Amino acid sequence: MFRFLVAIASTTSLAAAALPVAALAQAADPAVSTVDDLDAGLLRTMRAGGTVQSRSKILAPVLERAFDLALMTRLAVGPEWVKVAPADQQALVDAFKRMTIAQYARNFDSYSGESFEVSPRVETRGGDKVVRTMLKVRGEAPVAIAYRLRQSGGSWKIIDVFYKNAISQIATRRSDFGTVLQKGGAKALVARMNAIAAKGE
Repeated sequence: MFRFLVAIASTTSLAAAALPVAALAQAADPAVSTVDDLDAGLLRTMRAGGTVQSRSKILAPVLERAFDLALMTRLAVGPEWVKVAPADQQALVDAFKRMTIAQYARNFDSYSGESFEVSPRVETRGGDKVVRTMLKVRGEAPVAIAYRLRQSGGSWKIIDVFYKNAISQIATRRSDFGTVLQKGGAKALVARMNAIAAKGE
């Protein structure tokens, strides 16, 4: 069910990046609302069950509200982004969105009493905020998941996910994407992400 989060840990080595030391902000922060809404959407999807396609339909608007998928694509591509033609940049964003939705739909596939606990204490780092959560799975040790958020269009959106508060999804992606870009360019990376999205459909 949570294979995607575990995969973040198992597919990275040097890509691990600890969350920055930060000052604590006040509770009731709007960034917490973003994470609360995401967690509620994930639980709703898990309870719904069904097929990957049906769960994708539930998750798509949830993830698009919670994540800044365009910025996450740019951060995952890294410095090579500025060398990519605008049309290919958009194709990368679209593929990244499809991949993200498909992966969440595959991995949050059923419900067996899981719950999320979101810390009301928000950490700040420059213009970003960090919201820490605990994923509670019946009969297993809780899993720490932290989200880094940045203000975009008047709301706070997730720009990175940290598994066990240490392993950056964006750093992991950048390591993986960099190899593909070097070998085949943007079109090869689009094909790679589309292939990942298509698995299990």
